This record gives sequence, C-alpha cells and structure tokens, in this order.
Amino acid sequence: MFFSTLATLIIYGDLLSVFTENTYYTPDFSRIPQVEYYDLNDSKGDKEGWRTGDRVVFCVPLRDAAQHLPRFFNLLSKMTYPHNQIDLTFLVSDSKDDTLGCLKDELNKLQQNKDKTKRFGNIEIYEKDFGQVIGQSFSDRHGFAAQGPRRKLMARARNWLGSVALKPYHSWVYWRDVDVEILPDTILEDLIHHDKDVIVPNVWRPLPDWLGNIQPYDLNSWKESEGGMQLADSLDEDAVIVEGYPEYATWRPHLAYMRDPSGDPEIEMELDGIGGVSIMAKAKVFRAGSHYPAFSFKKHAETEAFGKLSRTMGFSVVGLPNYVVWHIYEPSTDDLKYMEWMAEEEERINEENKIKEFYQKIWEIGFEDMRSSWEKDFHNILKNVDHTKLQNSNKLKFAVDWEDTADDYDHVLVENEITVGNDGSFDKSKSGEQLVEEQENTKKAQILAAQQNEE
Repeated sequence: MFFSTLATLIIYGDLLSVFTENTYYTPDFSRIPQVEYYDLNDSKGDKEGWRTGDRVVFCVPLRDAAQHLPRFFNLLSKMTYPHNQIDLTFLVSDSKDDTLGCLKDELNKLQQNKDKTKRFGNIEIYEKDFGQVIGQSFSDRHGFAAQGPRRKLMARARNWLGSVALKPYHSWVYWRDVDVEILPDTILEDLIHHDKDVIVPNVWRPLPDWLGNIQPYDLNSWKESEGGMQLADSLDEDAVIVEGYPEYATWRPHLAYMRDPSGDPEIEMELDGIGGVSIMAKAKVFRAGSHYPAFSFKKHAETEAFGKLSRTMGFSVVGLPNYVVWHIYEPSTDDLKYMEWMAEEEERINEENKIKEFYQKIWEIGFEDMRSSWEKDFHNILKNVDHTKLQNSNKLKFAVDWEDTADDYDHVLVENEITVGNDGSFDKSKSGEQLVEEQENTKKAQILAAQQNEE
C-alpha cells in the first residue's frame, strides 16, 4: 500500500550533518513545508540545564490516583526549575476512580495561573489499560506473590509512556510517582547538577508514633552483592528477584540504609538497581536503547532491571543516600488490624474510666467527711442543756461504742473531750483515747467498790 503524500518529514541532525574541510554544515530546511529538523547534539543534557534552557519531560504514570492529585499538583506548582522548560506527560491506566476528571481539574487550575511563569510547557495525557488486576492497597501492591507479574506490567506501562513522551528537544527525563508527600522544591536542579546519566534520591516515609515515627521506604535502590549474584544464578531464567523480602536474601547494601540525617546531601553512592519513586535520567539513556525491561533481565524487572541494563550499557547510575524524598504513609493490612485493635482498646479504657469516675463519686457521697461540721453540730445538740445542773461537774465525756461495727473500725474513737463552762461554752481538751481510758478506770473502780461492799 502506497501513500501519495507524506504528512511530516522529520530529519535528525546526526544523520544529515555534512562535514566539509573541518567545518560543520547544516542545510536550511525551514522553507520546506512539513519538514522538521533537530540536532540531537543540542539535547545532550547540561548540569546547569535550568540556565542553558534544557527541557525536561516529566513522566507520571497514574492508576486510581484521584486522591493523590491535589497534593501532587501542589508540589508541582512550587518547583523552582523554570516551568516553561518542563513538559508534563501523564499515562492513565486501569483506573476505577475519576483520575481523568481530577487530572483535568488540576491542569485547568495550573495552566490558568495569572502568572504565566508558573505555567508549564507542553502537556500530554495518554490513556491505555494493561489488564492490571492487582489491587491498589499497600498490602496488595507490596505483597511478595504479586511482585513479579506486577513489576512486568508496570514496566510495560513505563515503556509505553516513555516512547510517546520523549521528544527530540528533551534533554532530561524525570519520572516520579504521584504519591510523594514531601520533597524539595529544587529537586530537578538538585539531581541534574550531579551530571549523572541516571540518579535517584533516597526515599523514606513517615510512620505513626506507635510504628516508630519514620522508616526507609524504597529498598529497590541497591548495590549488587556476592549473595545477590549467587541467588540469581540459582533461579530459573524467568524468575524476578524482588528486593526487601525475606524470601530473597541478597545481603545487598541498600541506599535507604546508608542515610545519615546530618550527612552531606551531595554524597553519591554507585547503584546497580534503582527504585521508581523519583528517577532523573539523561534523555540519551533512553535514546540509546535502555528501558524498563518487562521481562526478567538478570533476574530483575522494571526499575531495578533498568538500573542494571543502564549499567551494562556503560551509563553511570548513582543514588544520594542523604538526600531524601518522603513517600506518603499507607497502612498495611496488619497496620489496619492493629489500628482497629487500638481503637477498640481506647474505647474500652474510656468506658472503664467512666465507671471508675462514677464509683468514685458514689464513694465520696457515701463516705462524706463530717469532721468540719462536727463542732457546729455539737453546739446545736447542747444548745438547750441546763448548764446550772453541770456546775459541780462541768466536764461532759463522750465516747462511741464500736462493738457492733466491723473490726476495721475498732480504732475509731471520739476525738475530743468537751468541757462545758458555766457560760455554756465548749472547750476541747482531751483525746478520745484518754476518755476511753478514764471510762475503763471508772468501771474498774465501780467493780472494786461493789466487791468491797459485798464483803
């Protein structure tokens, strides 16, 4: 089948440049309709690309990402790399929520900014499903059994996105997951100025206090080890090693565990495998043929295999152990169960405290301390006493008979002796124990007197 016309002819400089007597000559194609000319030497990637005008294509795979998009665009709007030098490319796949609708709303707000310097360059949205059936919960995505098939499907999605996103004028390709929570506004400049072919930051995540506050998140960035190579040699050809799982003990040094919170963020660590949360790569890496293997490459797939493949092709692959990007916290199935138990335990403790508070009130009411009102009550009791009859013996002695009470109260006695004056006033002078002792002595004297009378 033949076509009578050719819509657009694209010519790349590396194929058409003519050298004449040590001079570089480029024909002028500007007057030929529908012909575009690009010199790929202009897109090699400069370590100060924000000053030299390097264009960055920002690639974002999306799946059921509606809840994350507002936070993503908030971080995006704060980036300090010149926005007009950043092209955005999104791939929406296998989504059940309104990812596309939310994406449209956020892009509309972003590109309607009155400050035109805050608007981004070209924006492309692609949609393609890959038959991904693994759930989006933390436990579904990170379960060991799901890793091999999931990584291969994710690799296919990344390759589809990369193949349509990368244009001849792009110098850098930046990949980032949508569910990042905190990262520096200068992240593009911070990664680019290292002038490496492939570079990744360290990735951690915050945790609730009961889980330890913080934790390394991305264990897919690592340096190869003897144990890892021995394990790879022992596996089937199509096997995929997934790092960070006890089923595959590789003893590899992980970028995540090399972090020093007070260390130099510029320190680099050579890597073999890399994680996919945040990847900066020179465009030439992909143009040369490196990609995200959707098959077992050296017993790895997707981003880890991309790191291995790029190293095999001679590109530099490094990580920054002390430069950290923070991923969101997503509770696992076990976390959710524990959180449910904590909620039930909190409810039980609250109910127990309510019961204790109730019985404490009952106790206070049932055993009210009346000592403060004792003297007042005593005055009221004796206010009608004829004090003239007490002139010869003006001391009234009071004691309490506790014989019918519990043993615990045997020690309780009337605390004071009350002296009634001629004027009717009361004087407290003796303790209850003294009164009881006097009573016992009186009884003994009476018994002794009775015995003497009988004799």
